[in-house]
Amino acid sequence: MSGPIGGDATALARAIAEGRLTAAAAMEAALLAAETDSLGALARVAPELGRAGAARADAILAAGGAAASAPFRGVPFLGKDLGASGRGLAACGGNAALRARTPDPESDDALFARFRGAGLVAFGLTAVPEFGAALTSEPPGAPPARNPWNPELSPGGSSGGAGAAVASGIVAMAHATDAAGSIRVPAACCGLVGLKPSRGATPMGPGFHNWLNGLVGEGVLARSVRDVAAAFGAITGDARGPVPDPALRSIPATPRVALALPAGVSEAAARPVREAAEALGGPVSTLDPAAWATLSARAAAVADTVLAVSLAEWVDAAGLTEAEITPLSAAAARHGRSLPAPAFFAATREAAAIAHALWDVFASADVILTPVLADGPPPVGAFDFASSDLEAHHARMAAAAPGAAVANVSGFPALAVPFGMAGGLPRSFQMIAPFGAGRALLALASRIEDAAPAIPFPRLADLPEDLR
Repeated sequence: MSGPIGGDATALARAIAEGRLTAAAAMEAALLAAETDSLGALARVAPELGRAGAARADAILAAGGAAASAPFRGVPFLGKDLGASGRGLAACGGNAALRARTPDPESDDALFARFRGAGLVAFGLTAVPEFGAALTSEPPGAPPARNPWNPELSPGGSSGGAGAAVASGIVAMAHATDAAGSIRVPAACCGLVGLKPSRGATPMGPGFHNWLNGLVGEGVLARSVRDVAAAFGAITGDARGPVPDPALRSIPATPRVALALPAGVSEAAARPVREAAEALGGPVSTLDPAAWATLSARAAAVADTVLAVSLAEWVDAAGLTEAEITPLSAAAARHGRSLPAPAFFAATREAAAIAHALWDVFASADVILTPVLADGPPPVGAFDFASSDLEAHHARMAAAAPGAAVANVSGFPALAVPFGMAGGLPRSFQMIAPFGAGRALLALASRIEDAAPAIPFPRLADLPEDLR
């Protein structure tokens, strides 16, 4: 296909660069769309911030020079209410008490400085589940985020607000984070492209630090592979974090493909995996479902431990009481506090063992193809934050997105790719590759995108008719 219907961020940036549209006009269209948002996609809108940023972008474009050549100069952008923060937009994890006591930062985190350097103009934050702890996005006290393709369904989580905002046309690109599938699940739910990068590939300081012991990766959700590739090029490298920058790895043009098809995934979820493997044209093998299920369960257990300990530290550092958080978050924080240090250290050893096990898979394969979702987007309300049954919550997460945590725990890159429509909903699959192969995954995805049926996104508001 020639690009997603309705335009992407690359097309929008080109229209602004060529003078067919101003950054100010693009921002006004985005603000209008935000005002009429009926999907619960947004946690916060800061019109004055967006308008000031758009005016600066137009001034830079008018002056010309190297600064005007940023890949997304003047493109409206939304941060996520979790993860790295931008100037004037404090990320507060979907918690009202934390928002009330957190001042907006006066400077960008390192990641947001790179977003800004790429020309993106932030004007708000997208909705998340409280502390990012679900695969739906329903912040307490606010409307739930809904799927643009079917409002009874969720756009996923925890970057579900970002997914709904991009798929519905409020923006063409939005910030996203992924600690156990939170980029890839919304991408699959909403027909978008989303890369969970290799550990250490992008900066995480100074505000976001390393809260999740390396599980989390940050990036964007967008409508096209070229958008994600350009954004990844702008934010990756020289991360100056606690681990070295990953060495860049290539993937053969005709890769050896290993299919990981968990028991219990629907045929609708498995079909795009097989079709994508066929499109790549290389030899295909199938991983033993029982072995993959064991690896997935081990990864999920590590992620559950790290997330609970991290949440306990976050809640306590912020001075939040149990009355100020949901019962599910309170249960998770209590569990995190109850874990002794040796148990947490054991989880870090297990994470290393999982990475070694995944490297063994790549001894005979170049890329793993697997579903993101077991059977389509979860319904709104699928995860109950009024419950304190943490074990049942974790089981529902694992059932909705089997194996999602494998890439996070191992630190390997994973990319969600849309593959047409079925039953009125987008279809998707994901690719996992060795450390440092994020760019190579995007190159493979570009080939598959060219062969895949188009996703019929709504048109972005008030853009020139030729933006396709």
